[in-house]
Amino acid sequence: MKVLGLLLFVFAGLLAEAAPFKKWKNDTINDTYNKDFVYHVKKTQGSIQIDGVLDEPDWTAAQKADGFFRVLPIDTGLALQQSEVMMTYDEKALYLAFVFHDTIPGKRVMESFRRDFAFGNNDNFLAFFDTFLDQTNGFSFGISASGAKWDGTMSDGSKVNLDWDCKWESETTHSDDRWVSEMRIPFKSIRYPSAGQRWNVNFSRLDLKTNEKSSWAPVPRQFPTASLAYTGMMRFAEPLPKSKMLFSLIPYVFGGFANDYEAGTGAEYTKDFGFDAKVGFSSSMNLDLTYNPDFAQVEVDQQVTNIDRFELFFPEKRQFFLENSDLFSGFGDNMATPFFSRRIGLDAPVLGGARLSGKLGNDWRIGFMNMTTQETSQHLARNFTVASVQKKVFARSNFGAIFVNKEYLAQPDTTNLFNRVAGFDYNLASKNNVWNGKFFYHRSFQHGNPDKQFAQGAGLAYNTKNLQLELMQRSIGENYKAETGYIQRTGYNYLSPELVYLFLPNKRVVSHGAYLDFKYYFDPEFHKTEHENTFSYQFEFKDRSKFILGYQDWFVKLLNDFDPTHISDQVLPAGSEYNYGGVFTSYESSASRLFKWNAEVAKATFFNGNIQYVQGQLGYRYQPYINFALNFNYTDIHLPMPFERTQFWLLGPKLDVTFTDKIFWTTFVQYNEQIDNMNINMRFQWRYQPVSDIYVVYTDNYIPGSWNSRNRALVLKVTYWLN
Repeated sequence: MKVLGLLLFVFAGLLAEAAPFKKWKNDTINDTYNKDFVYHVKKTQGSIQIDGVLDEPDWTAAQKADGFFRVLPIDTGLALQQSEVMMTYDEKALYLAFVFHDTIPGKRVMESFRRDFAFGNNDNFLAFFDTFLDQTNGFSFGISASGAKWDGTMSDGSKVNLDWDCKWESETTHSDDRWVSEMRIPFKSIRYPSAGQRWNVNFSRLDLKTNEKSSWAPVPRQFPTASLAYTGMMRFAEPLPKSKMLFSLIPYVFGGFANDYEAGTGAEYTKDFGFDAKVGFSSSMNLDLTYNPDFAQVEVDQQVTNIDRFELFFPEKRQFFLENSDLFSGFGDNMATPFFSRRIGLDAPVLGGARLSGKLGNDWRIGFMNMTTQETSQHLARNFTVASVQKKVFARSNFGAIFVNKEYLAQPDTTNLFNRVAGFDYNLASKNNVWNGKFFYHRSFQHGNPDKQFAQGAGLAYNTKNLQLELMQRSIGENYKAETGYIQRTGYNYLSPELVYLFLPNKRVVSHGAYLDFKYYFDPEFHKTEHENTFSYQFEFKDRSKFILGYQDWFVKLLNDFDPTHISDQVLPAGSEYNYGGVFTSYESSASRLFKWNAEVAKATFFNGNIQYVQGQLGYRYQPYINFALNFNYTDIHLPMPFERTQFWLLGPKLDVTFTDKIFWTTFVQYNEQIDNMNINMRFQWRYQPVSDIYVVYTDNYIPGSWNSRNRALVLKVTYWLN
């Protein structure tokens, strides 16, 4: 299996080497596919007031980026409703102005005032900046029709992480035939090469009245408009100001009340303080520091009904871990990554930490993180260190190396003091983004260092409008151990081919086609232990709604005793084998409607019994103030005796109220019958200054039926950004 991965790796390297490329320098031509799309950014001659009114002479003199091309639902021709973008700059900031022509009767779609809005649920505009010209990393800023802000860091050529926030200004105004936005983005808020004179850029508009997504520089429909391989170029009239060392401090105080009724702790009151600090050594290198961080304001995870044999994966939401997060968490793949930041601080408080990340020159990126958690009654104090380096090669590919160390402090057992992982990755991205791939090899180190401590994987994907092909391979040694990572299972070999073929009639049905996905697991001796094969047919309609009909086929040989319900005293024995399968169908409605919904229904055999479920979400918005959603899941498992028939409900109503673009209130209730719990999480946020907040968070867990409280907590947190 590792030989197959190596062959994929060699082929990927040859493919990338065959692609024409130029070494990125600030004086080279634009080597993206849209190199003829050039925007000349003039320097301001006067002052600009951010008020959504474009009456300053600098906007009259600025070049207009217009003639937006359709990307979805089809990528031919110009957008039905056009847009205009203008840019200018001074010594301190970049200014952007957008004009969105809208002459179709009806309300503009605006879900709420909440920052980092859901892209598909709002009329909006997004800008994508590739400041280092590597077509891989960058920054995204955007605005919705309600005036809600969007900002995030970009990685892997198109991914946008919205948990990153910075200081910038915007204002949006509306008239009958258009809406207009102005932005001011301080240069000190983003990273770019000092004294540079050009960035790569693209602009994207989502217009839900026409159900069209469009972009300034054209992007093929199979790729997101965030694809940095398809940007145009912006050229500044003069070199950008050289960066100075910047320092910002975010102190915070917090206090709280908690009572764990099940543990009988009684009422406990806490008060404390901490801080985050950010030191910008240059416009491309940043040091983040934290002391005694408190993450009480982070949104709770959405619960799921668990009928799987392995640990569930929940994404990181804590802001400290998120800028340049791909330098730490981008190694390996989604089932075998050596670093998963949620391993730090969720079972013990974080005492403090530091993170250095950024660019060295045009082609190198580095990351270093060190965090220490406090000792608790259940856990010793631990120190976590992660170091990584990444080197760009060819057009858009890179090599990377990582080292992860988890050290137990004051550990009485001297045989279990540490766990370490070292490895390297090669990430392939062809110039036109049609070919993508990865190869990685990691090794763990622990006491005794037994054999088979490796994790290795490879993948190669080909993506065009009609045809999508992917082949993935992974091998994990029986003794591979990454305590600071996410390793779903060990001691197996994995192979997964996937094929999609789409027909593009571009009428009421804009695309339809077959999806074939095969997943095979083998033990170390290559005896098959599991497969999961999916056959489906998907329709996408002009209003962006989707319908899928499919069949899934499973085979499982249990390697350990397993209870599919997770609540029974009975188990299916290790070594037993099962073939099962069934049909499923799903539908997702258009996001342009005030009421929207999606649902999936399935009925199948399940191990030696049967299963049926329905899951999905109902949503309604009273724009832009109230957004209501109801997540639901009903699962019915009927296994033969001695198991009892098990039926689970999971209901998650969520009410999100945005009074203004600075005052928010969210209530999320989750009733989970599988774990016999109802959780209530209420969060109030007032952004009284830019990136400065007051949070009030209330959490309660109840036992359904008796409605006795399991535990309860109330937290007040105040932050202030000193820049």
